[in-house]
Amino acid sequence: MSTLIEDYALLGDLETAALVAKDGSVDWLCLPRFDSPACLAALLGTEANGSWRLAPVNGGHCTRRAYRPGTLVLESLWKTPTGTVRVSDFMPPRTQLPSLVRVVEGISGEVTVRSALRPRFHQGRVVPWIREAGARTVAVAGPDALWLGADGPVRVVSGTGTVDWEAVVPAGQRLALTLVWAPSHRPDPPAPLSVPVETVLKETVGYWRRWAARCRYEGPWRDAVVRSLIILKALTYAPTGAVIAAPTTSLPGHIGGERNWDHRFCWLRDSTLTLSCLLRSGYRAEATAWLDWLVRAVAGDPAGLQTVYGVRGQRLLPETEAPWLAGYEGSRPVRFGSSATDQFQLDVYGEVLDTLWLSLRAGIPMPGHVWELVEELMGFLLRHWREPDQGLWQVRGPRRQFVHSKVMAWVAADRALRMGELLGRNGSSAEWRTMRDEVHRQVCREGWDPARQTFVQYYGSPALDASALLIPRLGFLPDDDERVRGTVRAVRGLGHGGFVRRYATNGSGVHDVDGMPGPEGAFLACSLWYAHALAATGRSRQAQEAFERVLAVRNDVGLLSEQWDPDAGRQLGNTPQAFSHAALVETAFALSPTAPQQLSPTAHRYSSGSGRRSEPA
Repeated sequence: MSTLIEDYALLGDLETAALVAKDGSVDWLCLPRFDSPACLAALLGTEANGSWRLAPVNGGHCTRRAYRPGTLVLESLWKTPTGTVRVSDFMPPRTQLPSLVRVVEGISGEVTVRSALRPRFHQGRVVPWIREAGARTVAVAGPDALWLGADGPVRVVSGTGTVDWEAVVPAGQRLALTLVWAPSHRPDPPAPLSVPVETVLKETVGYWRRWAARCRYEGPWRDAVVRSLIILKALTYAPTGAVIAAPTTSLPGHIGGERNWDHRFCWLRDSTLTLSCLLRSGYRAEATAWLDWLVRAVAGDPAGLQTVYGVRGQRLLPETEAPWLAGYEGSRPVRFGSSATDQFQLDVYGEVLDTLWLSLRAGIPMPGHVWELVEELMGFLLRHWREPDQGLWQVRGPRRQFVHSKVMAWVAADRALRMGELLGRNGSSAEWRTMRDEVHRQVCREGWDPARQTFVQYYGSPALDASALLIPRLGFLPDDDERVRGTVRAVRGLGHGGFVRRYATNGSGVHDVDGMPGPEGAFLACSLWYAHALAATGRSRQAQEAFERVLAVRNDVGLLSEQWDPDAGRQLGNTPQAFSHAALVETAFALSPTAPQQLSPTAHRYSSGSGRRSEPA
C-alpha cells in the first residue's frame, strides 16, 4: 500500500519542491522546476520509479517530526534499540543550482543509518548511468545530472541503479548528504557548498524565520496561519512570482478513480484569493510579484485568456499520460500537463479584474498598459458574457450557464467601473454599467430557485454548488440578504461528515455536471468558504466549529491537500494545495475579531427586490 497522502511533508527552495514521507523516503522531486519531469516518482508508483530513503537500518521508528518553528526545515527524530538520531531535511533557497540536504545528528547511543538513492529521470521511467566522479557520485540521463556528495564513502550497487551510503552515527556527531541537480552538458561538476552544511542550515533557518516574522495576523490561530503562509511561499516560483496550485500531479480525488490532475501550474481562479491572502498578511512584495506574473501571463488577445498557465507564463501545457506509472494506490491514469488550457471559462475574466482592483485599492500602481488590458477584457465580455462555459470547476462535460460564471462576469464589470472611477477613465462606463445591471438581474431571475430558496449551480438546474457561498464575499449581494442566508442554509445539503463537497453526485456515483464516474472527497477550500459564510451571516459559533474541523485534519506538520474523505478519515488530492491554505488564512482573518479589515472588495449593496443599487459606483 502507498504511503498515506497526509504522511508527507514538504521541502522547497522557491523554485521546486520535494515530498518526504514519515519513513524517511523522498518519494517526489521534480528538477529543476516545479513543472519539470520528476526524477523521484515513487509517489505515483514504487521505489523502482525513484526514491531516496534515509533511515536507521536496525529497526526503530520515527517518533516525532516537525518543522523548526517558522521554517520549512523538517526535523525527524528516530529512536532505535541502540540509540537516537535526528534527521534534518531542507532545500536551501535557490541561489544557483537546486539542492536537497539531509543531515543526520547523533542524539544518544549510536545508530547505523543507511541512505538508498534510486534516481529515475523522465517521470520515473529512465534508469540513469551512475558512476563515481572523484569525491562524489553522479547519475546522468539525457539533459539531467544528479550529483550526490556524502560524509563518508558511497557504493553504487551494480545493476540496480541504486547509490548506497551507510554510517554509524554516535551521539554528538553530524553527517550530511547533499543532492545537487545540474544540466548534464556542463563540462565540470557543480561546485561543492562554499560553506559548511551547518552554516547552510543556519542560513536557511534564518531566511524562513525572517520571512515568517512579517506575518501581520495576531489572532488565536497564528501558528496555523503562519504555517499556511510558509506553504504558499514555498509554492511560489521566485523568478516570476507565480504561485502554483500544488507541487504534485495525479494524487486522486477518489482512490482508484480517474480524477487525477496535474496541479503544478497556476490557475487564474486562485488569483484574487492568493493576492488578498498575501496583502492582508503583510507580504506586499510577494503580492506585487504575483500580480506582475498575472499581467504578463494574460497579455494578448482576450479571446485567448486561459484558465491555467505555467510558472513562466507559458500557455502550452499539453496533457499526456504515463502508463509506466501504476498510479497512487492504483489510481490511473497518471497525467502530466493540463488540457484545461483549451477550456472556455467566463469566471477568469472576473478573477483577473478583481485581482487588478484589489491591487489598485491596496496602493499598488497600475501602469497605463494595464488599463488597456482592462478595456480589452471588458470589450470581450460585453460580446460573450451570455454564452455558456465550463465553469469554475473546469468540467469536462457540456458547457452550461453556470451561476458562478455569471456572477464573476458581474464582478468583472463592477471592478472595471470602480477602477475607471478611481483612475478617472470613464469612457466606457455606460456600457459596463448596463452590462453589470443586466447580469445581476439575470442571475437573480435564472439562477435562483424560489421553491428551495437558494442559488443553484446553473440555470434551470436543481443542483447546488459550493461556489454560491462566494456571492456575498464578491459583493454581489449583502451578507444580510435573505437570498444569501437561504443559500448558506441550502449548502448544508452538500455536507459530508461536517465538510462540504463542491457539488453532489447522483445515485450511481456519477457527477451530473461533468459526467465523470466515481465519488470524490469533500473540498477543503469549500469547507472553509462555508465557515466564512456562517460567520458573515451571524453564526459565529458554528463558523468556528466548521473552521476548526478543517484545522483538525491537517497532517502532523500542518499540511492540507485538496480534499478530505470523512468516511476513510484521510486526505485526498494533490498536496499541499495552495487553494486550501489560502482559504485557511482568509477564514482565520474573517473569524478573528481583531484582524485587519477584509481586503476583498465588498462592493455596493443591492436591494433584495429589484436589483437596483443602493450606493453609487
